[in-house]
Amino acid sequence: MKNSTPFIVMLILGLLLAAPYSFAHQQKSAITSVSFNPRTHNIEIMHRFRIHDAEHAVKYIFGKDADIIGSTKTQQQFSNYVNKHFSMFTAGSALELAAIGYENDGQFFWVYQETVEPPTLKSLSIRHNALQEIWPSQVNTVNIEGKGKLQTMTFDDSVELLEVTF
Repeated sequence: MKNSTPFIVMLILGLLLAAPYSFAHQQKSAITSVSFNPRTHNIEIMHRFRIHDAEHAVKYIFGKDADIIGSTKTQQQFSNYVNKHFSMFTAGSALELAAIGYENDGQFFWVYQETVEPPTLKSLSIRHNALQEIWPSQVNTVNIEGKGKLQTMTFDDSVELLEVTF
């Protein structure tokens, strides 16, 4: 071991270059925020999926040529998919959720929805099973904000419908 410095430097550089890829694995989780907007009297919904999870999911759902990063068609398809797998109910009736849009911010894929807040809302039931037919280990977390204290719901493969009261 005359001079191991070049080897150590190369090893460290290799590890640093490989580090981002070691974290680029599927997380199989999504976060949704349900917010009550007192100014507009709307309920605003924001779904956040990791882009890496969405990349794998669209290939499974829409075919091997699906591209959530470069194809607006695939982005729209995934947005529609999420909209179909998220529902809210009050007093046994489904709330009509309007699709507002979607965006890819590089790290996450966002899907936006909204609905008018019912005037006498006492409870809300939610169903969120996006990606669970692909990955039973998929966990969808929903945070409800702006109507009392923050409430959190966790949907996994064994949970179909959860309810919060206000």
